[in-house]
Amino acid sequence: MTGPSSSPRPEHAPQPGVTWQTELVRVEQLVDDDAPDPRPNRATRRAMKRAARRNR
Repeated sequence: MTGPSSSPRPEHAPQPGVTWQTELVRVEQLVDDDAPDPRPNRATRRAMKRAARRNR
């Protein structure tokens, strides 16, 4: 391990946005039990098609 340097590094300004105060916001959505299932996204639909082709 090295000891302290005889010429310390100067302080530097933080990057923009590092010192900003952030606030976490909860985004919860209630879904009714009788609501239809959401349509799968494109990647899921393609994966299901690919799996169906392989099982033939």
